[in-house]
Amino acid sequence: GAKFQFRDFSSLSTRQFVSRSSPDRLDIQVAESNDIVPVQGASSEGPEKEVESEEGRRGAGVLTQEERASVQNAWDKLIRWSRIKLRREEGTMDSIRAAAEKVVVLGGGSFGTAMASILARNDPSTEIVLLVRDENLAKSINENHKNSRYFPEHTLPDNVTASTNAEEALDEVQYIVHAIPVQASSNFLASIAHLVPSSAPIICLSKGLEVGTGRMMAEMVYATLGKTHPLVVLSGPSFAVELMQEKPTMLVAASSDLQLAQSVSALFSSPNLRVNLSDDVVGVEVAGALKNVLAIAAGIVEGLNLGNNAIAALTAQGCTEIRQLSEKMGAKPATLSGPAGVGDIMLTCFVPLSRNRTVGVRLGAGESLEEILKSGRTAEGVATAGVVISLAKKYNVSLPVLTAVSRILDNQTSPRTAVMELMNMPQIPEN
Repeated sequence: GAKFQFRDFSSLSTRQFVSRSSPDRLDIQVAESNDIVPVQGASSEGPEKEVESEEGRRGAGVLTQEERASVQNAWDKLIRWSRIKLRREEGTMDSIRAAAEKVVVLGGGSFGTAMASILARNDPSTEIVLLVRDENLAKSINENHKNSRYFPEHTLPDNVTASTNAEEALDEVQYIVHAIPVQASSNFLASIAHLVPSSAPIICLSKGLEVGTGRMMAEMVYATLGKTHPLVVLSGPSFAVELMQEKPTMLVAASSDLQLAQSVSALFSSPNLRVNLSDDVVGVEVAGALKNVLAIAAGIVEGLNLGNNAIAALTAQGCTEIRQLSEKMGAKPATLSGPAGVGDIMLTCFVPLSRNRTVGVRLGAGESLEEILKSGRTAEGVATAGVVISLAKKYNVSLPVLTAVSRILDNQTSPRTAVMELMNMPQIPEN
């Protein structure tokens, strides 16, 4: 019989055969390659002679000719489907943008300004108004086309203006983008409720839970403007500065009215911004709020210099806690594994640009919360942490990591003690 030669295929251990089973889904099937290669006439004496070199069949790339053809075919089909679908939707997108003659952004912070710029670039004929409190900021935007506080280096599109007059700004508006910090949102919405047209959808960018009530932004909007007011929650892994730089980003537009979510997607979508659709408002909101608390925890581990293993372990446990609480509150598992869930968590927990992560890093390094809050911008996770514990009690869910963050912020324990206590809790089966 044939003798066998064992060869090292450590770099070629799998072959991927790609087939397209639906217009919007790629199935990747992985087949193990054979580690044992039969060699005709093999002998224990002298070098072995192979029938055909695997490397020769693969050529300069990592795929064989057959694999390469299969991958190319799958990709070509996907691109053809994409182009056909985009062509069909192009007219609808244009009509939606044309109908939006005026969009008002509530708040002149970094994220509101970035989203205003995107809307303005998408359609230069649309009037984009930033409603701000600061007269000097409004003057800077109107005269210099710059948000001098947050983006002094970036020039805003000509069709972006600013106003401090709510009545003037909201007159004949088609869409309202809410970018006010969560803890100020309820009072602010109440102050302008009589000026908001019932037909103008609220597009909510703010992430967090209201202190004292535990309400999500959707609940605050409905309580102020009525339960039938059109609403879309826009969330996902995104830093304002990268949006201003037109770097590729993905968000999720969530609404109980998917047609409205589609309209909002059309308004914001661009070659560098993809806006997915969802009807899971609860899942998008809860994930967006709780990831800020988890980011503080990840930052604390970084500040304590406990290593990457510890950050990964703590973040993974935190993801489990967010999933358990979110599902109890009615969220869909698919939302939590998508851009608005794990995508936003990864960005906020691992990237230094995150304000909440920065709070954690400074706490871990020994600074007091009072010192940190005096020197930085709003980090919603600080206010949200205490609210999370109330929700955990309400829905009977154990949240060790998120609870530890709340205790640290309240000065009940030190960051190092909290992490060590978490690491030494009893082991339980994962589910």
